[in-house]
Amino acid sequence: MDIAQNRRRENIAEYILYLWQLEDLLRALQFSPEAVWSQLVKPRDTDEATKQTMLTWYMELADLLRKEGKEQQGHLDHTLHLIADLQNLHEQLLQLPIGEEYRRNFTRLMPALPRLRETLGKEDVSDIELCFRALYAAMLYRIKGEKQEVSADVTALVSPVVAELARIFHGVENGEIDLYKNCE
Repeated sequence: MDIAQNRRRENIAEYILYLWQLEDLLRALQFSPEAVWSQLVKPRDTDEATKQTMLTWYMELADLLRKEGKEQQGHLDHTLHLIADLQNLHEQLLQLPIGEEYRRNFTRLMPALPRLRETLGKEDVSDIELCFRALYAAMLYRIKGEKQEVSADVTALVSPVVAELARIFHGVENGEIDLYKNCE
């Protein structure tokens, strides 16, 4: 809960990936309050009231997964809406003067997108959702110590795009970046 809140405030990309990881972790723990308590809450060095708040938050996430019919797989609508917001920003940055650096990064990534779609089996998702899925797949392969299906060179191309997009998103959200500055 506290980690998620900090990530949401500081880096939207890390927040989305963290929630996706929690979704999988909650599934692995079979949404059991006892398992969530023993694995995720009890080890935390904090007071009992905070631990109870944390358990409630984890179980609310579990309930959302159930309500959305995503007990086995899939991602919460909340994160998919955030990715749609990022896709919208992506499309604006491809057109606006402020997106010059972003466009350079994305142009380097573009030739790898068809191969990435094929590897991940995600023909029907936006470019930005595809980027997140590639980063998440790479993270899971690293955690499991498995050979990566998503090659390091592709993730090396995806990371700068997502990082720059997250930086601009944060700036826009906090009023530090005006997308339309210097637009005639």
